[in-house]
Amino acid sequence: MSATKQRPSAADRDIAPSNALQSDFNANDDGDSMDADERYLRALGYKQSLHRQWKFFESFAASFAALYSVGGIRTTFTIGVGAGGPAAYWSSYVITCVFVFITAAVLAEVCSALPAAGSIYFWAAESGGRRYGRLFGFIVAWWSTTAWTTFVASNCQAAANFLLSEITVFGLNFPTDPTDIRFRAVQWIVSEAILFLAIGMNYMDPKTYKTIFRVAVGIILLDFVLNMVWLPIAVSRSYGFQDAKYVFTQTFNETGAPPVWNWMLSFYVTAGILVGFEASGHISEETQNASVVAARGIWWSAVASALIGFPLVILFLFCLPNLDTLYSLGAPQPFVEIYALTLGQGGHVFMNVICIIGLIFNTTVAGVASSRLIWAVARDGVLPFSGWISQVSAKKEPRNAIIVMHVVASLLLCTILASPVAFTSLVSAAGVPTITAYALIAFGRFFLTPRKFQHSPWSLGKWSRPFTFIALVWNLYLAAVLFSPLYFPVTGSTFNYSPVIFAAITLFGLLTYWLTPEEQWLPAARLGKVHQLEAEYE
Repeated sequence: MSATKQRPSAADRDIAPSNALQSDFNANDDGDSMDADERYLRALGYKQSLHRQWKFFESFAASFAALYSVGGIRTTFTIGVGAGGPAAYWSSYVITCVFVFITAAVLAEVCSALPAAGSIYFWAAESGGRRYGRLFGFIVAWWSTTAWTTFVASNCQAAANFLLSEITVFGLNFPTDPTDIRFRAVQWIVSEAILFLAIGMNYMDPKTYKTIFRVAVGIILLDFVLNMVWLPIAVSRSYGFQDAKYVFTQTFNETGAPPVWNWMLSFYVTAGILVGFEASGHISEETQNASVVAARGIWWSAVASALIGFPLVILFLFCLPNLDTLYSLGAPQPFVEIYALTLGQGGHVFMNVICIIGLIFNTTVAGVASSRLIWAVARDGVLPFSGWISQVSAKKEPRNAIIVMHVVASLLLCTILASPVAFTSLVSAAGVPTITAYALIAFGRFFLTPRKFQHSPWSLGKWSRPFTFIALVWNLYLAAVLFSPLYFPVTGSTFNYSPVIFAAITLFGLLTYWLTPEEQWLPAARLGKVHQLEAEYE
């Protein structure tokens, strides 16, 4: 039975956008032809443009595989253990887990109320309310798209480093010093090839991509099991374990920072390992029963990633050589040499292949989250060329957004050629925008819109407000750590460029906010719809 076409209400006309991208804003489709997810999306003023085939496993895998805590711990281990030593590393990881659980719960509740692609950017706009929503939305749009695209590029370089570390292990006559342009040229070529392979999988149709999610989770679990079982056996037969006193009480200062801040810098790595769990929200418009499933995906992916990471941190502290030996290893990725020392030549090659494959699948899943975020921001007219970027393919995929992500990530990788500092400086800012976005959402929810969306299907109930405040304080603290120099005294080569890059991204967001006419920025209309829905619910 067809619904009767109606003229837009006066309220709808007041908030309706003038941007042609949202000609569907006041459309009245046949309600009987839509499921609950599509009806809710249409109530917000969006039509169902993407496929909606994925369920809980895909939602969980989107965040779990994008985090890849096993790979994150391994890739950054030598940095993390140098700030405060083993005692600081494991204790900071435990503290990080607790506050990540709280932050994930807060974001899951918001996602349950607003299960739309682009998630974190749309949530920020909602948390700012009528007065600041537009500003928050613009800023977080640029923060989050930059963070995810930079993460994709940095992952490819990390995978390249695992591969190129075999030069050191096999004693090949080729430099592995990043100051040597020959090494950087090869590193760049390999990184670009890995990017092409990883993002190429993003063009698969949604039904086939379910297999990618399963393989990605399988590789992570295989990586975890091999480290937990094979590595300690190999260490017991080679150089032996560290003692418990070393693991649980040893301190170290590789950073040169004052003692207290040196310990605080251990959060520099632990915070970066457990970030990005909002990826389930980015694919919420492709998820069935999204208001519940996407929220569960955020929460359980954060919990699972943190829980499998803790025994791995303890294991690595017991199994790795002492810090002097660790810092004397000359490979681009020291863990490859450690695997060679313990597992032998054939064993370490197999383990390195698992590491590289894990990072490739980590990158392709992160690419799914990143492209959906870019697509959603473009759909709302925030980005240049939004009309083209927001188009979808016949298979209901955001292919143009994938192309944009691929091109930008590829250009970021080109900075490897400039100098060893250039690319490192860019990727150092990868985690900062996401963490500050978490803080901004918590700020808005606590101070500006504290009474909104208290009836989310996935709700924290009475814990919502205190958890939101805790998430705000925690993520502000992490931002301060991530803005700090990692090595002291500060010189041109040790300067942390994250604050500079972050300020530039924020300035770009402010410029687009000022220069884009308000009537063309679509979440202003979306928020009008959201507030109408909230008023009707109340």
